[in-house]
Amino acid sequence: MSVQSINPATGEVLETFQETAPDELARILEGADAASREWRRTPVAERAERLRAAARVLRERKDASARTMTLEMGKPLAQGVAEAEKCAWACDYYADHGPAFLADEPHPTDASRSYVRFEALGPVLAIMPWNFPFWQVFRFAAPALVAGNAGILKHAPNVPRCALEIETVFRDAGFPVGLFRAVFLSNEAAGGVIADGRVRAVTLTGSDRAGSQVAEQAGRHLKKTVLELGGSDPFIVLEDADLERAVTTAVEARLINSGQSCIAAKRFIVVEHVAERFLERFTSEMRARRVGDPLDPTTQVGPQARLDLRENLHRQVQESVQRGARLVLGGQVPPGRGAFYPPTVLIAVEPGMPAFDQETFGPVAAVIRAKDEADAIRIANASPYGLGASVWTADSKRGERVAREIEAGSVFVNGLVRSDPRLPFGGVKRSGYGRELSAYGLREFVNIKTVWVA
Repeated sequence: MSVQSINPATGEVLETFQETAPDELARILEGADAASREWRRTPVAERAERLRAAARVLRERKDASARTMTLEMGKPLAQGVAEAEKCAWACDYYADHGPAFLADEPHPTDASRSYVRFEALGPVLAIMPWNFPFWQVFRFAAPALVAGNAGILKHAPNVPRCALEIETVFRDAGFPVGLFRAVFLSNEAAGGVIADGRVRAVTLTGSDRAGSQVAEQAGRHLKKTVLELGGSDPFIVLEDADLERAVTTAVEARLINSGQSCIAAKRFIVVEHVAERFLERFTSEMRARRVGDPLDPTTQVGPQARLDLRENLHRQVQESVQRGARLVLGGQVPPGRGAFYPPTVLIAVEPGMPAFDQETFGPVAAVIRAKDEADAIRIANASPYGLGASVWTADSKRGERVAREIEAGSVFVNGLVRSDPRLPFGGVKRSGYGRELSAYGLREFVNIKTVWVA
C-alpha cells in the first residue's frame, strides 16, 4: 500500500509514501512500549515542561504547518494558522493544569489513608481524520502524553506530511525517542495494531461506520476506546433571536473548514415567525462567501479534501432534491480542476432525506421550519447523531432550558459550537462516546487506581 499526498485544489500529487513495513512497525511498537514505561516514571512537572516546549515549536512553525495543511487537504491558509495556534494553546493548557488533574485524590474511609491515583495505561493508538489534521491529533496527544502515555498515530491517508510534521514537533520539543510515532497503515494492518498486547487503548475520530468497526475490534481484545464520530448538528433559531448575529454565526458555523467539520452546524431549524427573514439573509451571506485557491488569503471557502468526498456530498444533495427538498443556492459541481463545491442551501428538508438524516460533510445547509420552540426541539432530536448544538434566543434562561432538552454532547447558547481545551468534548448516540479535552479527556486514558492503607 502507498499513501499519496494530493493537493485537492489542483489534483497534483505532491508526494508518495510507502506503508510502514511489518518489521518497522514491530520496532515502533516495541519502542513506544519501552518509552512509555520510562515516561510514566518521569515527574509530571517534567512531562508538562515538554508540552510547553511543544507549544513553542508549534508557534514557531505555524505558517509552515498551515501551508502543509492547505496543500494536503485544502484548508484556507488563515484557518491553518489558527489551527496550529490552537494546538499550542492545548499544549500550554495541559502543561499548566495536567499536574493538578493527575494529583492523588484523598477519600476518607475506614482506612488510615485511602486515595485515588491516576496512572498511565501505556501506548495509545490514535486513528485520526484529515479535516483538522493537527488539532484532532493534539487534542488527544496533549492530555495523553502529559498523563504518561505514548502515542501511535495512524493518520488519514491523504495527510501524510501533516502526520510526519506532528511527529517532528514532539521530537524537537525534547520528548523521549519513540514516545510518539506516526505510521502509515492499511485498515487491516491497523486491526493488527489494535490486537497487539503492547497497545493499551484506542482513540478514533471519524465516521460512525469507522467507529463501529474499531469498537468491535477493540472490544474483542478488551481495549479501552474513545470515539468521536459524526454529527448533524442543529442550529435552533427562536423567534426572539438577534437575527443579525444568528445569521452571521450560522454562515460561519456552516462554512468553517469549507464545511468539513463534525461540529459544523448542518440543520438550521428556524421557527416559522422568523423563517423567511432568516432564509433571505442566510442565503445572501452564503452566496457572498468567496470560493477559491486556499493559498489565497482572501479565500473563505476552499476545496473539499478529495474528489470522492465531493462526489458523495453532491449525491446527498441530489438525492435530497429527488425526495422533495428544494435548492435555493448552489448544488452544482463547478467546472475545472480541483474538488471545489459551492455554498449550498436546501429548504423543505425532511426526515428520510440525506440532508436531514446523514452528516453532510461540506458547505451544504438544510434550513428547516419549526412551528414553535417545542417543535424545534423535536426536530433537533430527530437524528441518530448527538455531537453539538446551538440555540439562539434573546432570553439566556430560555436558552439554557432548551439546551437541557437537546440530546448532544455540547450545547452553546448564542454562540458558535467549538472545541475548547477547558471543556469536555464528545457526543452521544451515533456521535460516539467518551470525552476529549479538559480533565475528563485526560482521565480517559489512565488507570483510576484505588489505594487503601489500613
